[in-house]
Amino acid sequence: MRTDTSANTTPVQAVSRTAAAELIAAVRAAADRIGFPAAVAVFDPGGHLKAFDRADGAPFLTAEVAVDKAWTAASFGIPTHAWNGYLADPQVTPLAGHPRLMAVGGGYPVLADGRCVGGLGVSGGSYEQDREAAEEALAALGFDLPADR
Repeated sequence: MRTDTSANTTPVQAVSRTAAAELIAAVRAAADRIGFPAAVAVFDPGGHLKAFDRADGAPFLTAEVAVDKAWTAASFGIPTHAWNGYLADPQVTPLAGHPRLMAVGGGYPVLADGRCVGGLGVSGGSYEQDREAAEEALAALGFDLPADR
């Protein structure tokens, strides 16, 4: 994991610009290997877009979906596929109406030392392919994968 800190004495507060670019490159490599054109978004933990890329041939809707997956993952620090179970609870179901909440696999929090430092959203393949590309990229860069992955 790239922390961009000297002597690693300061905990990472947010995914760096360099790490965001490396995440996009790693997702693109995974998506190419899996066989789908991906849109990829990286957010900081405050819900701001840090980096974005859409491959040639990726449908235009994938851009918005990737952004919403990254935003959802960063906002609660949990993978987007976990929302399917949460939304089955009548006490949580009203959140399904939030325009940016994305309960489809492919969004992951970017975790460093157990802390959410951003969100990653991948769209363009099936939800399984999106999840696989995201997990592969996070692991390749040394970010923690959530326990409920």
